[in-house]
Amino acid sequence: MKTQGLATLAVAVVSTLMTGCASVNNASTEKQKSIELYRVFDIQTAGGRDVVVEAASDGLGANVQSANESRPIVMGEKPAKPGRFKPVDGTKGMGQAGGMMAFAMQMNASLGNMLKTAECDGAVWTATAQKNVSNAFDMSFNLCLWEYQQGYALDVYANYTKQEGGGFLGMDGLARQAAYAISGSPEEWAEKTVLDVVRKIKEEAGGSVKFVEGYPKMNSTPWQDSGEVFNAQGYLAPAPVTAD
Repeated sequence: MKTQGLATLAVAVVSTLMTGCASVNNASTEKQKSIELYRVFDIQTAGGRDVVVEAASDGLGANVQSANESRPIVMGEKPAKPGRFKPVDGTKGMGQAGGMMAFAMQMNASLGNMLKTAECDGAVWTATAQKNVSNAFDMSFNLCLWEYQQGYALDVYANYTKQEGGGFLGMDGLARQAAYAISGSPEEWAEKTVLDVVRKIKEEAGGSVKFVEGYPKMNSTPWQDSGEVFNAQGYLAPAPVTAD
C-alpha cells in the first residue's frame, strides 16, 4: 500500500510539472493573431449629408494615427436600401506577385491587415485609417457611409494583429502590460473607435443610431465613458444607472 501511495504521488507530481511546463511554454511562445471585425449601423437623422460626414470624420480622427477620406460624387435618386461593404483581398489581381504576397501575409499577419480593405460602391463617404501601438497591436479601419431614402447607413470593417506571448513581452510581461495600460487592449480600442464615430454623428446630427449587425459580439468595455451604450433594442441610448 505504501509503495502504491508513493507511485501515485510520483505520477501526480510529474503530471503537475508537465502541465506547468506547458503553460509556461505557451506563455513564452510568440504569437500574432489576425482578427477581423465588422459593425453595421442605421442612422435616422434630419441632418444633412455634410453634417453627418463631418461628424463621422471627427469621431474617427479622435482615435487613429492616420486616415484617408474620400467624398465621391454619387448621382441619381437615393436608393430604397443602403449599400453593403464587401471585404477585399488586396493580393487579387497581382498575378504571380499575388502568390508571393499571400505567402508573405501568412508569415506576417500585420502585412495581411494592410492589404485587407472594404469595397464601398455607392457610398457618399469612405475612410481608411490606421492605429498601431508598439508591443501591442496593428489595426486598420475601413468605413463606408451610404445615404438612402430613409436615412444613412454606416458600415465599419476593421482588422488587427494582436501580439501575444514572448516571455517578457508577453501578455503578462511588463512591456505589453504598459502598452495596454496606455492604449487599452486591441478589443477595447477597436470598440472605442467604432463607438466614438457613431456617438459623434448622433451628437452633431441628432436623431437615432441603431446597431444592425456585427461580428464578433459587441461587448461593454471600459471605454464606454460617454454615458451611452447600445440598449436591448439596439439603439444608442443613455446607460442604465447602477447602484454603487
